Amino acid sequence: MYKLSLSIVAILAIILVFASCKNNGQVSLTKSSVPDSTSTTKQWPNGAQLVISVSMQFETGGQPAGAESPFSGNPLPLTSPDLPAESWYRYGAVEGIYRMLNLWKKYDIKVTSHVVGTAAAKYPEVAKAIAADGHEIAAHGISWDDQWNKDYNEELDFVKAGVDTVKRITGQRAVGYNANWLRRSRNTLKVLQELGFLYHIDDLSRDEPFLTTVNGKDFVVMPYTLRNNDIVNIAGNHWTPEMFLSQLKMEFDQLYEEGKSKRRMMSISFHDRIGGTPAVVKAMDDFITYVKDKDGVVFMRKDEIAKMVLHDPKTPRDESERKYNH
Repeated sequence: MYKLSLSIVAILAIILVFASCKNNGQVSLTKSSVPDSTSTTKQWPNGAQLVISVSMQFETGGQPAGAESPFSGNPLPLTSPDLPAESWYRYGAVEGIYRMLNLWKKYDIKVTSHVVGTAAAKYPEVAKAIAADGHEIAAHGISWDDQWNKDYNEELDFVKAGVDTVKRITGQRAVGYNANWLRRSRNTLKVLQELGFLYHIDDLSRDEPFLTTVNGKDFVVMPYTLRNNDIVNIAGNHWTPEMFLSQLKMEFDQLYEEGKSKRRMMSISFHDRIGGTPAVVKAMDDFITYVKDKDGVVFMRKDEIAKMVLHDPKTPRDESERKYNH
């Protein structure tokens, strides 16, 4: 009887071992049983493995006559209003921003909204709703206009007018900046430094924030994205929402893996009239679901990221534009 009992115990043990083997014979181990080789080397001050930064551009009402739209291929004379194009832009204020705000609220995510001054003036209730939900109000000029061709004082007035207009409406003073289509002038960073800004995003050179020196002081650069950008790929390249979602997932997977050994930030950009459409919001919802339970993934506002890295010794420094910043 004793030998029989031992045989039964042995058989049960073998069954339990095989029952725990899944995925082509690999033993499934719990997270706590696997040593984490990166646990003692945190790349971000807050311990994150990957920081995700989302931009939500509020521009509706700030666009000039004849601004790019789905009807640009067959423009009307400037003397005739393009009413369908105007309604396409208006969608961003009426539907798009609110749909995105509902998505961020669903997952308690805070984003950065670069707000054009005249957009906030035309739709103050939209600007107030963004601020009321705890999102960062960043600057995007007083209107949708070029800066690269302005002299120093003209550009300073242009930026300051946008900041002051949006502050009067939302109560928030911007510390981050985005120029129209990123096309800043040789003076832009000096203008921003004079006006008390903390960072700008008009740079594509890295997948992490870095510091540069402007008039002898540190200034944070928060690189933007054209890869994970709705206006470039959905409106411009005619991607489907499924293609955009695939891009986001693949970019995330690569950066998340790299984040084990180096500081990585993933930037995503939405524009009110494009990113706020139902299918694109659904794609972003699916992406958030894909990443939200991964260890060390954090969604953060850009101003919070900039403050976190400003005095951190691990933050890289890049003086590639030194000749313009003195």
